[in-house]
Amino acid sequence: MSGRVSLVNNRDEISALQDLVVERAEDLGYSKASLFALRLAIEEAIANAFHHGHRELPVETPIDIEYDLSDVRISVIVEDKGPGFTPAAVPDPTLDENLETPGGRGLVLMRAYMTRIEYNETGNRVEMELRRP
Repeated sequence: MSGRVSLVNNRDEISALQDLVVERAEDLGYSKASLFALRLAIEEAIANAFHHGHRELPVETPIDIEYDLSDVRISVIVEDKGPGFTPAAVPDPTLDENLETPGGRGLVLMRAYMTRIEYNETGNRVEMELRRP
């Protein structure tokens, strides 16, 4: 199953998309741990796109999401219309000097739960992959 959707920052639409992708993954027999990881990574990627990527853009500006699910892997791509960022420039929130800094935790969670995370050169598109264990 695959699809592509554009979403505005609307909690109901975001939840509906997450539910759709997670339910399809469940239908394919992915574990509860994988379903949790998938839902969390989608949530973080979308939240980052709207909160950071669209910070200077009109609230009705949509993000684009692509998803592709198979028996062996799940791919989710989230792309915003913002200027992008440099992932390596985000301070590691697990280091002692950054423990009280709020940024970067979503990126750490996405990296921890997904098999592969890649950003385009601009930094406004993240490709996440979850391989079946």
